[in-house]
Amino acid sequence: MKIFVTAKPRAKNEEVKKIDETHFIVSVKEPPVDGKANRAIAKALSDYFDIPISSVIMTSGYTFKIKTFEISLA
Repeated sequence: MKIFVTAKPRAKNEEVKKIDETHFIVSVKEPPVDGKANRAIAKALSDYFDIPISSVIMTSGYTFKIKTFEISLA
């Protein structure tokens, strides 16, 4: 399943907010430095979907606020 994520790094609270079936806003405390925020977003998504982090793969948006992830639920 492909999902689109709006990243909010350096947030006070960490949360995953579902907008619709394929769009999410993910807030993480980590800064967007050296991929720290990207890893935190992947971890937050894995916790949200209750899947291993290896099933969450970023496919685009490595240095942008809008990111695309491929989620393997099976």
